[in-house]
Amino acid sequence: MIGIITLILWFIALLIASKFTYILYHKRKKAKISDDEMAVQKVAKQQDIAYTFVVSLSVLGAFIIYHFFIKNTIYQSHFFEWLNLAIRWIHITFGIAWIGASFYFVFLENALNRTKNVRDELAGNLWAVHGGGFYYVEKYKLAPKEIPKDLHWFKYEAYFTWLTGFCLLFVVYYFNAKSYLIDPEVLDIEPLTAIAIGVGSLIVGWVIYDLICKKLITCKIIFTIAITVFLIFFAWFYSQVFSGRAAYIHFGALIGTLMAANVFFIIIPGQKRMVNAAKKGLAPNPADGEAAFIRSYSNNYFTLPVLFIMISNHFPSTFGNVNQWLILLIISLGSAGIKHYLNLREKEQLSVWVLPFSILLLLTAAFVTSPTPIVDGCKEEVNITQVNAIVQNRCVTCHSATPTDLIWKVAPNGVKFDTPQQIINFKDKIFQRVVVSKDMPFANQTKITDEERATIECWINQGAQK
Repeated sequence: MIGIITLILWFIALLIASKFTYILYHKRKKAKISDDEMAVQKVAKQQDIAYTFVVSLSVLGAFIIYHFFIKNTIYQSHFFEWLNLAIRWIHITFGIAWIGASFYFVFLENALNRTKNVRDELAGNLWAVHGGGFYYVEKYKLAPKEIPKDLHWFKYEAYFTWLTGFCLLFVVYYFNAKSYLIDPEVLDIEPLTAIAIGVGSLIVGWVIYDLICKKLITCKIIFTIAITVFLIFFAWFYSQVFSGRAAYIHFGALIGTLMAANVFFIIIPGQKRMVNAAKKGLAPNPADGEAAFIRSYSNNYFTLPVLFIMISNHFPSTFGNVNQWLILLIISLGSAGIKHYLNLREKEQLSVWVLPFSILLLLTAAFVTSPTPIVDGCKEEVNITQVNAIVQNRCVTCHSATPTDLIWKVAPNGVKFDTPQQIINFKDKIFQRVVVSKDMPFANQTKITDEERATIECWINQGAQK
């Protein structure tokens, strides 16, 4: 009864909040028609608050439904799977918009015509064609003499990418901390301790990064070295605390936090000060524009490493490697190097060594993670009966038509090992996850031994026959 009453009250609150945003929408349109800029700004702020309230209520509704109607029922794992899907979908959508904007505006900066028929107040211009239309873009050195009323701000893509990513961190890793976040073989700690370390590291990371930017940004070489050392430390640190997957995701969450915080604390406040100064007829402070530009350019170099980390949990040869932090660092630096090469090309600058060196780094990661042959070889022939016994004992709690695992109620990725033929069909996946990366069984909850892994490896090397 309490759950039903709470749900009804939540639904009424959501209707009221939605109606209020609808009223504000029409109020803002009227203010624009009447050319009342002060009213437009006031309603815009009210709209931001109202939208935030609606989003917060929507999230609260999910928690109410979970707590009163789904928790500790057969629907719990199903709920989390769909919640994971929904948040991940939104996260990727906003992430594409944010990274796409970063790519586009850095391209504009790099490709601007700065010399031919450029007016004194301009930093450059660019002609482009896309989708059957021609576009002409101009960049001002500081600000135009008159700020247009319809000025578009690029910020919500960053904010919602970070918010949905943070929610995803909770849904996938913090709500199931014992399974996904903590690996006792790495560090046996309590879930709350692990969560506190994860969240706290994002805050500490931003403070250190921001300090590096403010103190060392004038010298590019020292700044680059400092940022590299900063990333090395956190890649190593996470590998000493969390499971392989969680270490990678937290490294990605750290970089995403730095990027979003750059927008929230540096770029947008600086741009607001510039706009306000121009509206008052004052010369904007060039330092605001320079700081925003540097942080925006910094974000651009973070994009490819973040994209890799977003897909890394599908590739256990990276996060499952014994030197996982080094692999993470190599791929991050290699992908950032490729972004640097693309930026140089957009500026029409020649770079002989950046691209080959970056590709060499990425190939090094692939070479380092390659499987190691059995030293003494396989002394005896292994048959499917022996392998099936191991799989039935260690793997089918999850990978079965009827899983008995507390979290997985459906076989992950549809992979099932109920019959010997199914085991043979998935021998390549078994080799990669059980033998090479050794990240399966998940968190080794079923306590598979090294001898059993070696038996499976021998069976596969011998041809994986029945």
